[in-house]
Amino acid sequence: MSGTHSVSGVALARVRGASVEDADVLAALHRATWRAAYSALLPPGTLDVLDAPQVREAWADTVRGGATVLIATEGDDPVGFVVAGPAPEDDVAAADGTLPSDAAHTMLVSTLLVEPRWGRRGHGGRLLAVAATVLRDAGATRGIVWVPVEDPASRSFYRRAGWIPDGTVRTLDAAGRPLRELRLTGPLTLTLV
Repeated sequence: MSGTHSVSGVALARVRGASVEDADVLAALHRATWRAAYSALLPPGTLDVLDAPQVREAWADTVRGGATVLIATEGDDPVGFVVAGPAPEDDVAAADGTLPSDAAHTMLVSTLLVEPRWGRRGHGGRLLAVAATVLRDAGATRGIVWVPVEDPASRSFYRRAGWIPDGTVRTLDAAGRPLRELRLTGPLTLTLV
């Protein structure tokens, strides 16, 4: 459940499984990344909840709950993470509610975040590739992710991985402001670069 990228035998970047002890790290990365990436998309004050002590416990519960939670590091620094697992029926269903024939073998990337100051170094690709391998080894055949319509950087990242929009759009209530998301889907046969 890990992947390492090295130059001249020196490990520069690594992906490892998260433990409950990483809850503070996950909360800090979540906070920093969302503030940088989503502050313009969400109403003022929405991100203040990320400072609550319950966020750390929510991350500990996520790890305990059996989701695939992986952390990317560069040297000793945690720089990003991914959370993935079997896709819930609501996330994989067509707009009319029907389930595709591969619903039971579809994974959902619920979160993939890399702190902006560590961006453009391949950490996101490594996280996605390792998560895809772990879930493919568990029987998954394809992946899905929901991406805000107003987030071209994330759409571009997934497109480079071969994940494309499947025509499904949803609108969430983000503290009184509508947030439209596209569902992207793609293969789990990704390689580390």
